Amino acid sequence: MAADGRRRADSGDGEALTSTKTGAAARAAQTDAPTAGARLAALRDALAEIGNTLEEATTCGELTRAAVGLAGGTAATVLRRSDKTVSGYEAIAGDADALPDVRWATAVAREAGAPALGAPVQHWLEYAGAPHTRAALCLPLTSGEDTYGVLVWARSGQPLRTWEAELLSLLAERAASHIRHARAYETVNRTAGDLQRALLSEPGRPHPNLDIAIRYLPAGGGVLVGGDWCETVRLHFGRTLLVVGDVMGHGLEAAVDMNAYRSSLRYIASADLPPHRVLRQMDEISSREADRRPATCLLASVDPGRGQITLASAGHLPPVLIATDGEAMLLPVPVGPPLGTGLGGYESATHRLSPGQTLVLFTDGLVERRGEDIDDSLARLSAVRFPAGDGLDDVLDTILERLDARHAEDDVAALAARPYSRAASADAASR
Repeated sequence: MAADGRRRADSGDGEALTSTKTGAAARAAQTDAPTAGARLAALRDALAEIGNTLEEATTCGELTRAAVGLAGGTAATVLRRSDKTVSGYEAIAGDADALPDVRWATAVAREAGAPALGAPVQHWLEYAGAPHTRAALCLPLTSGEDTYGVLVWARSGQPLRTWEAELLSLLAERAASHIRHARAYETVNRTAGDLQRALLSEPGRPHPNLDIAIRYLPAGGGVLVGGDWCETVRLHFGRTLLVVGDVMGHGLEAAVDMNAYRSSLRYIASADLPPHRVLRQMDEISSREADRRPATCLLASVDPGRGQITLASAGHLPPVLIATDGEAMLLPVPVGPPLGTGLGGYESATHRLSPGQTLVLFTDGLVERRGEDIDDSLARLSAVRFPAGDGLDDVLDTILERLDARHAEDDVAALAARPYSRAASADAASR
């Protein structure tokens, strides 16, 4: 950028960039400047309004509003997304018509942080093309060696005073630091999202004699996966193992442990063991890893040919059975300790499952509410009535809506399964 009192024309649009320090002495001679204490108090108040979130757009809006509150006029940001990509005016606060030519501001944003050889970096640049009745300047948003764009400020009538430019420069410097943190957070969050998507493996396919539907709602915005999971594993003789699990905690750490539990389940279930023995082996494996978080888990081995299901639970809530008339009831199941404790002691229970009936497995985030007894929470679920003939997706949508699961404080996973009757399907087709 130009040295003090020196001008340099931009080859792209012919606009000139001039340091405000040329007329600094004249402006400093004005007698209406507030005291140093008043300036410090105003600056402190303005700085407190910036950087309240880790969102870059929000920070830019806070910056321009704080600049207008500090010196009046109009303010906007021009952000440099990369060395070759520069935005136009963003987060405008005040009268947009008072801002200088955006081509000039864009040129400053593109060149900010890259001064001419031997020339010091200027803290602010005045818009030379502005009429005498308007003051306009750019303040580079620089933090360390990185420049993220510029703050553009303009005011009609009263000329710019040096102390105002200095305060606005400090404001831009602080905002640049917050923008740096916001972009670093965005990078980390994007990397975490990529990792979470890698952990989001699709459940296995059940046998054709069983229809399933799955819903997964992670708690919190920006989170793709947590510690809740669903799985289906094909077994011999037309049987399918349904699984719902819940790792303690939230976020990426819980998702990593969830993936470990899912992997061990797939390996152990391939041996076609009874559900309670699958839980026993999963517990033994996970208890050997000191860093592995405990998890609850519910297994349901569905045998449509025999019209039965065998359940086993590791500290998990019981499933719901929906009859063909839409009535719902909880199925009793012996509850053992959560996985990862090494305590063992799991048992199985077998129930009837007829064609047309629907089995729903779910995690506690679906029903638990702060301050509510878990028995009352389960009673709310079993009290839901379903229209006869509802598809599995409709059943899950009804449950999520009635229990307001989209506003739950915990992750929610739900799996619905219904035995597929070929005879019933043939009858329906013949009609």
